Amino acid sequence: MLEPKLKSVQCISPSGLHQMAYKEWGDQDNPNVLICVHGVTRVSDDFDNMARALAGDYRVVAPDVVGRGRSGRLRNPELYRLPQYVADMVTLVARVTARGPRSTVDWFGTSMGGLIGMGLASLPDSPISKLVLNDIGPVLDPEALQRIGDYIGQHLRFPTFDLGAKFVRDVSLPFGPHTEAEWHKLAADVLRQDNDGQWVRHYDMGLAQPFRSATPESARADEAMLWAAYDAIRCPTLLVRGAQSDLLSPATALSMTQRGPKATLVEIPDVGHAPTFLHDDQIAIAKKFLLDQ
Repeated sequence: MLEPKLKSVQCISPSGLHQMAYKEWGDQDNPNVLICVHGVTRVSDDFDNMARALAGDYRVVAPDVVGRGRSGRLRNPELYRLPQYVADMVTLVARVTARGPRSTVDWFGTSMGGLIGMGLASLPDSPISKLVLNDIGPVLDPEALQRIGDYIGQHLRFPTFDLGAKFVRDVSLPFGPHTEAEWHKLAADVLRQDNDGQWVRHYDMGLAQPFRSATPESARADEAMLWAAYDAIRCPTLLVRGAQSDLLSPATALSMTQRGPKATLVEIPDVGHAPTFLHDDQIAIAKKFLLDQ
């Protein structure tokens, strides 16, 4: 079975330096690079199946966004916001394109990873050639955000892996139908044993801080900023929506097909937030868009 290389790159924030870990699949000399970025409480391992499917066409790079998984933590949790994440990705893009003749990449972003992609794609001289947004847009449902914020901030410890895995599965049911083996992997990727032998989630609990400090006024300002970013995108864009998503509404998805890059919309039935792209039929959606000339 094709296995990735585990690498890292040093990034900087106003509070100092930190490491961002990433997995790299395929030929390291392949100039065609696809960067895959996960959701707010997930990790790079989410893309293992898709990376194996695309590694013959791309060098696939999947980072653990700072504060998650194998990556470092920020000293100031208020910095766990999009500007920092976009800055880190600029550093990653510079690293993975340094040896090749191309300085552009394609991007697949799930939820938060899609927002980071929107931010980077909106900038003048952006390195993103093609953009896939997986169940995310400029308008975020407040109740769904509250649900995510509450989930992030729960400091939970489980005496056994099975109890931790049950929790992960219960909160991830909107992902849609998966096999027992797939649910096991989805849990194993985000659970770690601490020094006391308890099973805990893989991320810095400080991630919840920006959610807690949000206000109605800041939420409106964030939405205006995200729409401005989306309207500035010029690259071909695919928008994937879970048909039962509570984070990306049908109305927002429709608006995204009519403005900015006028994204192509594909809906996946029987799935909420967000499609996992573990399955061949979902991977085929991304593959067709990314590889069609």
